[in-house]
Amino acid sequence: MGVQTRGSHWPLVGREAELDAFETAWANPRCRGWMIFGSAGAGKSRLAEECLARTVRKGWKSGRATASAAAAAVPLSAIAHLIPSGIDLSDPVKGFAAVDQALAGPGRRRKWVIWVDDLHLLDATSVVLLRQLMDAGVVWLIGTVRTESPVSEVVQALTGGGAVQRLDLPEFQLDQAQRLLSTALGCNVSLSTLHRLYEVSGGNVLYLQELVTGALQSGALVRNGEIWEISQDRLLSTPLLTDLISGRLAAAPAVARPVLELLALCEQLPLADLDAPLDALADLESAGLLRVHLEGRRTTVTLAHSLYGETLRAGMTAQKRQDLLLAQIRRVEDRGVRRHDDPLHIATWGLSATGTADSDLLVRAIGLAHHSHDYERVVNLTSALGEEHQNTDIRLMLGLACRGLGDFDRSEVVLADAYRHAVDEKERVAAVMLRTLNLYWAGARVEETQEVDSIAREHVTSSAGRHMLDINQAAMLTVSGQPERGLTILRDVSAKDIHSTLDVNVLLYGMGMKTVGLTLVGRTAEAISAGQEAYEAHVNANQRAFMPHPSTQLVHLALALTESGQLRKAYDVAYRAFFELQGETVACLLAAGQLGRIELLRGHAASARHWYAEAAAIARSVGSAALKSALSGLAAAASLTGDTEGAKSALVEAEGIESTAYLAGQEICLGEAGLMVALGNTTEARELLLAEAARMRASGQLTTEAWLLTEAARLRGSKELADRLVELAEICDGTLILARAHFVGALADRNAPRLLASADEFEVIGADLLAAEAVTAAAHIWRKAGETRQATAATRRAAACMARCEGAQSYLLAAAEDTAALTSREREVAMLAMRGTSSRDIATALHLSVRTIDNHLQSVYLKLGVTSRRQLSGYMETIGTAPRPH
Repeated sequence: MGVQTRGSHWPLVGREAELDAFETAWANPRCRGWMIFGSAGAGKSRLAEECLARTVRKGWKSGRATASAAAAAVPLSAIAHLIPSGIDLSDPVKGFAAVDQALAGPGRRRKWVIWVDDLHLLDATSVVLLRQLMDAGVVWLIGTVRTESPVSEVVQALTGGGAVQRLDLPEFQLDQAQRLLSTALGCNVSLSTLHRLYEVSGGNVLYLQELVTGALQSGALVRNGEIWEISQDRLLSTPLLTDLISGRLAAAPAVARPVLELLALCEQLPLADLDAPLDALADLESAGLLRVHLEGRRTTVTLAHSLYGETLRAGMTAQKRQDLLLAQIRRVEDRGVRRHDDPLHIATWGLSATGTADSDLLVRAIGLAHHSHDYERVVNLTSALGEEHQNTDIRLMLGLACRGLGDFDRSEVVLADAYRHAVDEKERVAAVMLRTLNLYWAGARVEETQEVDSIAREHVTSSAGRHMLDINQAAMLTVSGQPERGLTILRDVSAKDIHSTLDVNVLLYGMGMKTVGLTLVGRTAEAISAGQEAYEAHVNANQRAFMPHPSTQLVHLALALTESGQLRKAYDVAYRAFFELQGETVACLLAAGQLGRIELLRGHAASARHWYAEAAAIARSVGSAALKSALSGLAAAASLTGDTEGAKSALVEAEGIESTAYLAGQEICLGEAGLMVALGNTTEARELLLAEAARMRASGQLTTEAWLLTEAARLRGSKELADRLVELAEICDGTLILARAHFVGALADRNAPRLLASADEFEVIGADLLAAEAVTAAAHIWRKAGETRQATAATRRAAACMARCEGAQSYLLAAAEDTAALTSREREVAMLAMRGTSSRDIATALHLSVRTIDNHLQSVYLKLGVTSRRQLSGYMETIGTAPRPH
């Protein structure tokens, strides 16, 4: 679908409930009209237009009119074009009766639906005429009314008597805005972009459309892989949007204008700082120009839309800005700079007003901005601080801010400088930890991280300092795919050391990687406990830490919850982390990737693809090495729906990218194997999965090994893998690995009741696709045994599970268990043949002769009772294993 901008109607999305309400009103024989109340830009006219179109499709005649203050000066001016020509209206009584007769037509069979936009501005004469026509049953009225205007006599006259129903049209909720943007733009917007557009527009549909139009025209909104993203810091307005906002602001009384301008510069202020009468502020709130927030005993005020601030700032002179800001600084200083964030505000306002600020104040402000994770402000404030005032702490905060914003190269320069200026071991250790973290995520620069660690060991000689370096190295080993080695050090890392440790940052990092390491070796109960402890410790130590946001620990906790078999809870935790980590580029990327992984495990194909696309877009925008695993996960999700072209495109982009090993073994392998399966090459896919599973076993990543073995068993050869999965279930804890072992064992034994039992386990866990496959396999077994009733019941249950899988296809048994009489090679040839692949191409792909392929096909035809490729494809569709077209 192409991008729809202002030149074409945006789709009417997210108003299903309102349309249903209209249909209910329309079906009521006593109803004579429907009034849509809402703020300017809420979408009243678009909804009314659709309602009018529906009545036309039902055979009614239609007319539309737009009322205005100018038209109201002349009676009947707004609806004059709807009045039949030749009627003398000099005598209103006779004239109105003639209008009634002309519109109703012979036998009064003709019915009209009239839509009046901005009905509250209609003149009194038009109101009287419309009311008479409504009462006579000739006209059914649709009207739109702005809620910013007081309810007028016009509205009361047309809605009185109960014959007209009212709808209050709210601004869009976030999910409605997401659906609208995805439909209008042809694919999803990134969630960070969605939140930004939603926050600025306030859910106002017209504002949202104009922001998107302006962003597209300026090139700020760009397609990044499979999603749209805002690529620039500033959202550009459009002339129409500027006019709309200016019109809204012009309605404010002159006494309140300085209040609005001050809020435009300061964003949020205490009510006590606003020099205006309370009744004037109440009027501004009623008019939708500002919002009042209660925060405990403190009352603060903001503009209702950030767009108002942009328009107000554009209309101010530099002198006026300076005067307002300096006056606000004096106001705060006069009351004693007693609030904890006052230094941050004073420094920011001072820089904006004069370009300078007191260095001590800047240092305090940088610390406040850092601990609130406002990295852009950290960078801006530090740039105003002279080099002579930048101590190691300031440099560490700046380096972390650059990393959080995705500027890895500048972060490395700043952190290396911080190490050179470090005055003690504590500062050196903190710089080393942040440098190694940055180098690893920037491009998997493992050798450089080792070099940084080696140099540090020449200068850090105390036992406490060496212990910190050991923890940092163990954390790097764990994140690099060597959890058993990492845990030799990390197993003793605990929050009890938080007050005695040399560096809280290294300890928090080590605690996070302890959660990861315990998860990978299958000790998920311990991992969950460790993850919760790490998060709580990070929250409590936040004011003393240079480490990223505490919610980074929630990403690790979500991983532990996932492998323990708590997929729904894991999703909720990771989802919370994703939105709390906006602005933390790497951590946000990890959260998106974890969400994709959870959804892939659940079999929710479209959601998994979306989250991996989010992760890929973030990684692509900052050049992170995590891009490879994100693209590979995307390919796995695309393959799950049969979109081989989408999967190929993702894997082609992933070629040549260095990969971080943090969970990459899963996504990279699954992306390649998924595409092979979607193309019918199940033998190669299975070999790849088994080879990677063996590598995971050697490195001690047991939960990953269990996943890959299960994927291989879904293709074929479950008997060969069942014993190892039983071993893993005995070594590891959690319900997910146990359910996998039960599932593969039941597949191997072709035991229908056990397959149903494993489906029960998967449904509790939330793994819908695996549950569907287990039930499907049981249905096939029962069908072959002649147990038709049980097979039918299982098939229905499988369909219910698959309905939650967002278009995912199941290649569980390659050509389904109904084809169990086929050899593995025959099944593979059958899968390729039913895709339309020629015998010669199949022979090339499988490294066999054409004659051998044809012999295999003849054997397949004989065993399945078909005589051609067309019949073979039809058979596969019947049993639900044929690939879907895309």
